[in-house]
Amino acid sequence: MLPLWSSSSTPGRDRSATRIPGPAGRPDTGHLDRQPRVAVVGGGIAGVSVAVGLAERGVAVTLLEREPDLGGRVTGWTGTHADGSPATMTRGFHAFFRQYYNLRALLRRVDPDLAMLRPVADYPLRHDNGTAESFAGLPLTPPWNVASFVLRSETFTARDLVRMNPAAAAQLFDVSVPGIYDALDAVDADTFLRDIAFPEAARHLAFEVFSRSFFAHPGALSAAELATMFHIYFLGSSEGLLFDVPSDPYPITLWGPLRAYLTGLGATVCTGVEVESVGRGRDRRHRVRASTALDGEFDAVVLAADTAGLRGLVERSTDLGDPGWRQRIAGLRTAPPFLVSRFWLDRPARLDRAAFLGTSGYRYLDNISVLDCFEGESAAWRERTGGSVVELHAYALERDPDLDQVVPALLAEAEAVYPELRGATAVHTEHVLRDDCPLFAPGTFADRPAVSTSDPTVVLAGDLVRVELPVALMERAATTGFLAANALLDGWGVHGHDLWTVPNRGRSSVLRQGARRGRRSRTPAEAHAAPGTATA
Repeated sequence: MLPLWSSSSTPGRDRSATRIPGPAGRPDTGHLDRQPRVAVVGGGIAGVSVAVGLAERGVAVTLLEREPDLGGRVTGWTGTHADGSPATMTRGFHAFFRQYYNLRALLRRVDPDLAMLRPVADYPLRHDNGTAESFAGLPLTPPWNVASFVLRSETFTARDLVRMNPAAAAQLFDVSVPGIYDALDAVDADTFLRDIAFPEAARHLAFEVFSRSFFAHPGALSAAELATMFHIYFLGSSEGLLFDVPSDPYPITLWGPLRAYLTGLGATVCTGVEVESVGRGRDRRHRVRASTALDGEFDAVVLAADTAGLRGLVERSTDLGDPGWRQRIAGLRTAPPFLVSRFWLDRPARLDRAAFLGTSGYRYLDNISVLDCFEGESAAWRERTGGSVVELHAYALERDPDLDQVVPALLAEAEAVYPELRGATAVHTEHVLRDDCPLFAPGTFADRPAVSTSDPTVVLAGDLVRVELPVALMERAATTGFLAANALLDGWGVHGHDLWTVPNRGRSSVLRQGARRGRRSRTPAEAHAAPGTATA
């Protein structure tokens, strides 16, 4: 079954989007002597993308997820209020950007028109000193989008622009992957931005928000990762920086339909199952042992677990990989803990509040979401009670934070931003504290595991995986998922899936040439011969 989005027409408004053709081959596995069996370990975006990509081509897929439901870091679970109404909790707000072509292609399998998503009118940012920025109304085409942002910015002045280091800043206009990692991976994001000489408030607002999308302090994040993000959202794409959000909780909009789609293709979806090890099989290549009675043999295995889960599984599976690969897996690190606190309040936020507000300069508060502004279940809570459902995020916390101290301080900071919440009573609260996101520290790109391994029947997927394409976050998870499916399908001579990305180079040839001249003119010291780095 070849889906409609495998065509050569671009998947969004950007006519310069780049197609990555899938491997050529037979339409499905029907020509093989026996149907291949594949175990996919991990049921987040990456694992579900792999499972879909394989099951659509006739592979017998068993998807194994240790949590009670699919979704990984985009999962959700439903509790109840005192009146019996649903109180869905998730691991936090997620923005579905319009340049997330491969993630959106996955969602189109169950919703061809993407009616499950609704647009967000703005993505405002606020610093605790009172300065603010907005992305609404900007031109969509680079570099005019950035020029317009700077011209109307509260945090940039003409004097600031004169003081900036154009040779350093020019690197943002000539981003390609993996070239940008060759140039900047050894540098931390904070050092890079200081070298450019961005004004401090602009650095916090326009860039720290990006770095905290990776749950890390700028000093602990690779500058190449930051530059790639800037390329994806600003200078490499004309899709714009605004995004869509699901109109109902993730279990309803995403994972229920995708689970049904997979089972309809003949896949077996097992949740609440911990994979203990992967060893050698007798009849087929691999034997998968799990926490339940499942003990099956498979022709291939896809490892789509989170960082800690992948490390543990590889450590327990002594037959997997070669020593160098195993060492790289063992060396993977996680970002500092993050907290998601959701409050069902008896008092409403103002109806004109942004669905999502990014913040900077606060001790804990990194963003505020007012869910009743966009999500059906939360809007029903507001209609029924007159209150609001407000979610607060705190990223890059200290290890083992004291929530009895953090939560009240976080709420007080939110009340300072949205004063109408002062005095509100929380009828229901939920808190999620996790530390399972990958850390993209300076100098680690070369050691990150890739999709393929030395064993063609073992592949990886997930946002922790190195991929030489301009993708990040949820889109990196979906992209590596389909790439992992394509790697296995190619081995069986089966047609793969086409993928799309923003262009893998700067959009303006003039700006690219200027960036290259600027790099050549810099001294070794100016080019970060001895860059500063930091650890989380």
